[in-house]
Amino acid sequence: MSNDNKTIHDFELKLICDFFSNMERQGPGSPEVTLKALSFIDHLTEKSVIADLGCGTGGQTMVLAQHAPGQITGLDLFPDFIDIFNRNAKKLGLQDRVKGIAGSMDNLPFEKESLDLIWSEGAIYNIGFERGLKEWREYLKPGGYIAVTESSWFTDERPSEIHHFWVDAYPEIDTLPNQVAKIYKAGYLPIATFILPENCWTEHYFAPKVKAQEIFRNKYAGNKIAEEFILLQSDEAELYRKYKAFYGYTFFIAKKVDKTCTI
Repeated sequence: MSNDNKTIHDFELKLICDFFSNMERQGPGSPEVTLKALSFIDHLTEKSVIADLGCGTGGQTMVLAQHAPGQITGLDLFPDFIDIFNRNAKKLGLQDRVKGIAGSMDNLPFEKESLDLIWSEGAIYNIGFERGLKEWREYLKPGGYIAVTESSWFTDERPSEIHHFWVDAYPEIDTLPNQVAKIYKAGYLPIATFILPENCWTEHYFAPKVKAQEIFRNKYAGNKIAEEFILLQSDEAELYRKYKAFYGYTFFIAKKVDKTCTI
């Protein structure tokens, strides 16, 4: 079985979940970046209702909860992630206002126009950037905010190796100007856009992956599929080292507006 052109989606969900359960964050990011994005969001109160979609084990959710008022619901497809999420909330004494539930982005369990803030770090790609912006908007109150990270091209042209890797893995990756235009078209006022710094990848994502790989390798010793999965993680780190000037994650913060309004 060759690892050429394989992406994470070519592996069983259980295997993916088992690997990333050993990490505080399931994608690039940092507490500092979470707080920077939060600083652009106004008027949150104890009555605010917040949803973190694709929350994983809740690394960013717990940071959010410690610095923002309101009730927070984390939603993720993997029940094992949610079990860890709820244990973490309890350890931090946040269980009275932070709750994790298993669910799908395709069928959100919220009332329309019930949320003050939708948060999603490294997860909107599961439903697609444009689709997520459009469908999630219906759940935001008028004037509600959305804050998401998404993979972005930093240049109009890039080396073929990294271009083909991303087009195979996530065809919807786009340049920053095009992504901001999509936000505006979906009915939001773009508030802030900033690129995640390198340490969000190296220190907070790839470094913890090394320990997770060791745990995973010991658990699945001799399993060829697990070995391929570990190799894919190493390949991702090497590609970032070589081509980080051409792509990365971007934080987009935007506010729901009346689509009939002009900016």
